[in-house]
Amino acid sequence: MTTPGLFSGERIRELLGEVAEQMDPAETPSTILIVGGSLLAWHGLRPGTEDVDSSIRLDAELRTAVRLVAKRHNLAVDWLNDHSVPWHPETLRLEDCDLLIDHPRLQVLGAPLPAVFLMKLNRSQPQDVLDMITLWPLVAGAFPTARAVTDAYSAAFPFEEADEHLGVQVVDVAHRAGSDLPLE
Repeated sequence: MTTPGLFSGERIRELLGEVAEQMDPAETPSTILIVGGSLLAWHGLRPGTEDVDSSIRLDAELRTAVRLVAKRHNLAVDWLNDHSVPWHPETLRLEDCDLLIDHPRLQVLGAPLPAVFLMKLNRSQPQDVLDMITLWPLVAGAFPTARAVTDAYSAAFPFEEADEHLGVQVVDVAHRAGSDLPLE
């Protein structure tokens, strides 16, 4: 059951379908890259999310379609937004993403879960930590040690200041998810 005001994965799929239908078929198709809590909701890993995040910029036509759907359903005009662009990992390539919706007017991609884990680690707000704990069993195979996570993090976010406690934080997340993760 989704908390009122939250978008479930099913609701996200419905709304994005409506957005696609609002777009001009004569225009170049738009692409969004779903990340964060919206991707977790999409996969049923979280009951819902307050908004749908794309980590690539929304074009003008897409923004217009989003506003039309928002008005129709009495939603915030930025229910679909690109607020997560600042947390887009340098190492995330679109060709590595999952194709979630392939509509002639709108392509919806989902970021690989290890990349989402790194994005959550970058923010590390309380909900992000809970999401990392949820994600850990699904991404642990990509990260055999805390050092592997911190190395991937450094490559993904090369302009972030080094954090000597990052490895310990990752070990704690893995432990809270029921796994023992070596530092090295």
